[in-house]
Amino acid sequence: MRRFLMGLTLIAPLFAFAENAAENNLRAGLWQITTSSDLLRLAPHVPPEQMKNIKELANEYGFELPQIENGAAISQACITQEMAAQKTLPNFYKSQLACTSKQSSRDGNNYKVDFVCASDTLKGNGTATGNITNPEAFTGQTNFIGQAQGIAVNEKADISGKWLNASCGLVKPL
Repeated sequence: MRRFLMGLTLIAPLFAFAENAAENNLRAGLWQITTSSDLLRLAPHVPPEQMKNIKELANEYGFELPQIENGAAISQACITQEMAAQKTLPNFYKSQLACTSKQSSRDGNNYKVDFVCASDTLKGNGTATGNITNPEAFTGQTNFIGQAQGIAVNEKADISGKWLNASCGLVKPL
């Protein structure tokens, strides 16, 4: 269960990031995404075998487990010029989690996305809210209430993103 929730905590903020990018013209290039949550604060206490299982779960959802320290997961994402120009991002993890956006809105620099997850392992509703500080930075929060593998979940994660470089280097586009 903890393995699945850790995966959800790491993936849900990406959902917010993708919706955010779809609504706004963020700068193309390499981004650093920092996600923090109470669940991630438990990472140092996870036995090595369980951490291995969490990494395998992350791989099943198509991404590498980010570096986790001090209750935060730090990962990198690539937005291509085409994505930035079209104001869209691929959302491969939405279909893997069976999560879809119900409604998204923007008021000035603030955004809100409501989403629903409906799979055998993950059912519930979530909201991602945030503020686009400028084309090179955003902050936000993701909340999810539902069930993960039949167990009640009420998870919150804080997220921030900052643009690092025009070149993505070895980081593949989302």
